[in-house]
Amino acid sequence: MKQPGSEAVLSAVDRLERWSGADRVVDALRTAVRSVPLGAGRDALHGRWLGHPLHPLLVQVPVGTWLSAGVLDLLPGARRGPRVLIGVGLAAALPAAVSGWVDWAELHSRQQRVGLVHALANNAAVSLFTASLVTRLRGRDGAGKALGFAGLAAVGLGGALGGHLAYRQAAGANHAEYVPQAVASGWHRLADLADIPVGKPIRRHVDDVPVVVVRENEDRVHVLAERCSHLGGPLSEGDLTDGCIRCPWHGSVFRLTDGWNVQGPATAPQPAFEVRIEQGVVEVRLED
Repeated sequence: MKQPGSEAVLSAVDRLERWSGADRVVDALRTAVRSVPLGAGRDALHGRWLGHPLHPLLVQVPVGTWLSAGVLDLLPGARRGPRVLIGVGLAAALPAAVSGWVDWAELHSRQQRVGLVHALANNAAVSLFTASLVTRLRGRDGAGKALGFAGLAAVGLGGALGGHLAYRQAAGANHAEYVPQAVASGWHRLADLADIPVGKPIRRHVDDVPVVVVRENEDRVHVLAERCSHLGGPLSEGDLTDGCIRCPWHGSVFRLTDGWNVQGPATAPQPAFEVRIEQGVVEVRLED
């Protein structure tokens, strides 16, 4: 049975994904965010140390405090509590926004279009809660409450779009997570050693799962899942440097020996395969 309301919402967001009219703004903002000299702090903001994006964790504080302030606003006589909660939320909104922009700059264009409106909604929420706090401090609690509820509506819209980004568009998801479920246990014939060039990444398949194969020297071969865990970029088209491979799409760097992500924006390592060579035939199996 059709649900016209839900279809209208999803159709609107789908149109937003395809809205190329925002691309000039998207391109300018992406260049600006990438040009900020964050150094190692960029990986920290991506959440590489955490194993998943940091932004969803940080947004819990402003959303939680603002929602709590709204609940207190429904109770009689509560004045100081909502003010404190709104202030805490505003202070926590800055690091949440910074981590979000850093992640956003390394997404696909369709994701960035939705992410831009997500950010605009959250910026509107920050403005409304700032106005709410200032109004309350001036003794106009009624107007402050109204502005606070408007801020909750804005942050709700931003949260809905953030959910669309995470769950429908898979922004921030581990795009290599499926590999252990798709590759059967045990050893698999990969290729003849003679067919693998030295020092050049190539693409092969194990149980229909694409893998990147790098022959380091005459008898040392490394095999990782081919699709980058960040957004599925083809690692076989990447560059080799210092025992690592760099994704050609967004620059994530993975160690060949074990797939460890030594540089973001990827927050998850690549599934790595154990390799053995038997009578000139390369065989692989997934490492535990």
